[in-house]
Amino acid sequence: MPSEQDARMKAVMGALTGPGGLIETTLDAQGRAVAAKLPATIGDLFRFFCGEHGDEIALVAGDERLTYREIDMWSERLARALAGGHGIRKGDRVAIAMRNAPAWIVAYVAIAKAGGIATLVNGWWTPAEMAFGLELTTPSLIIADGPRAQRLQESGYAGRIVGLPIEQPIAHALAPLIDGVAEAALPQVDADDDATILFTSGSTGKSKGAVSTHRAVTTSTYCFVSLTAMLLGTFHGGDRKNLPSPPAALVTVPLFHVTGEIPVFIASFVIQRKLVLMPKWDAGEALRLIEAEKVSYFVGVPTMSLELMQHPERHKYDLSTLLDIAAGGAPRPPSHVPRLIESFPKGHPMMGYGLTETNAVGCTNCRDNYVAKPSSTGPAQAPFVEVAIFGEDGNALPAGETGEIGIASAANVRGYWDNAEATAAAFRPDGYFLTGDLGYLDEDGYLFIVDRVKDIIIRGGENISCIEVESALYTHPDTAEACVFGLPDERLGEVVGAVVRLRDGASADGAALTGFLAGRLAKFKLPARLWLVTEPMPRLGTGKIDRVALRTSFRAQAAADARAA
Repeated sequence: MPSEQDARMKAVMGALTGPGGLIETTLDAQGRAVAAKLPATIGDLFRFFCGEHGDEIALVAGDERLTYREIDMWSERLARALAGGHGIRKGDRVAIAMRNAPAWIVAYVAIAKAGGIATLVNGWWTPAEMAFGLELTTPSLIIADGPRAQRLQESGYAGRIVGLPIEQPIAHALAPLIDGVAEAALPQVDADDDATILFTSGSTGKSKGAVSTHRAVTTSTYCFVSLTAMLLGTFHGGDRKNLPSPPAALVTVPLFHVTGEIPVFIASFVIQRKLVLMPKWDAGEALRLIEAEKVSYFVGVPTMSLELMQHPERHKYDLSTLLDIAAGGAPRPPSHVPRLIESFPKGHPMMGYGLTETNAVGCTNCRDNYVAKPSSTGPAQAPFVEVAIFGEDGNALPAGETGEIGIASAANVRGYWDNAEATAAAFRPDGYFLTGDLGYLDEDGYLFIVDRVKDIIIRGGENISCIEVESALYTHPDTAEACVFGLPDERLGEVVGAVVRLRDGASADGAALTGFLAGRLAKFKLPARLWLVTEPMPRLGTGKIDRVALRTSFRAQAAADARAA
């Protein structure tokens, strides 16, 4: 039966999103919920809410502090420079390739205002991986920090790159883009215009560019804003004054990921939640910033909250402002939930489930309900999201039956860039995105994920295609057969495991193969464990390698080795 907390949260959400509510909704042409009165384009969203919040601090990065008004001003100026001297026209792709920094945020907003399509490059990619993503999307301009600009040049990519000194204050960081550059009037941008491209690894092994409209991005934003407002109304009487301090979020996840982009970054500008940037993850520095900046909201892959719990100096810091400790991007082990509650008595663990293709929306499990059902990722984020379970025949399954998870929402991406075949395979005619994950809904509508259909490993929030790693292994001349799969890992959720049979007379060993891969794949994609075998690998009736049998066998071997150690 639904809990008392469930009933309270649904009542508050109904008031928020119903007629006259702060986030009143209406239905779009497909019958999906969208915000009825709030700005529908990214540029207008920032103009409106930066105007509302004015001279309050929006962003902290080291010693630099920027207000909402300053973010709006700099992004407006850069947008006019993009439309002017840089020649960016509506629909042009403009790539961002840099680590988290104020310049990243300003560039993103400016591209949206200029009518461009913000193309968010994975900053951890190798030069070859970067070049592939850019050759797929053909951006007119790449805005990069120093290391990524150098990486792109090493790849031989011939596109136009402007490097920014992002470690400098914002005026100096943006100077290469705006100083002496002619400005122009900005185009009319509509809700159905394309706004962003984010890259996602698929079962084919090649990155795909997931394309979102402005409406999809703003709908996702208002979905997460409504969840935040619902928690405030349910647990704090609907008044921000009842909070121990003004909201602040520690930005530990990369902004090029959908979690960093929407529920952390854009949603914070709507609810006036200060963003505190970390240039790279360090648990000790995170604890210091939580105390110094009175951080109330923390989100990261489960690895990060685990490292906060285990940090030997955690007791030295005042962490009393920390209210919500969210996780996404990878499953959080249920055993972590009671440990989080014990480690952070005033904090509340949360778990979310969403994908790049859904602009992060999906399900959320929080507060007492998460404690009661720690293995679940929660119910659908109604009224914006619908979740269904589909059987092999394509029909929806009843509660308790396992099938492929589908998510329907106006926040879903419109498809994959220049890839109609992949788009048709991933989206049903009724608008549901097929996630490739297997799960079931219980009698209360809570989603439980049990496995994956697609050959994807999720390592610390990063999606890794098994086929991509296998393909790289097969380029080594000594490889006869290769099979890649995920291995459970307490810290990262999963790591890459690989089984390789070498050709007769081959001289390579495991270290040589891993070193070979290091020049072709990003570091996070490299196998943590690589086994060499001499016998041919088991095959299915179709002739394909039996990945399931190998995964089961070698997972058991890895577990036995861990126990022996």
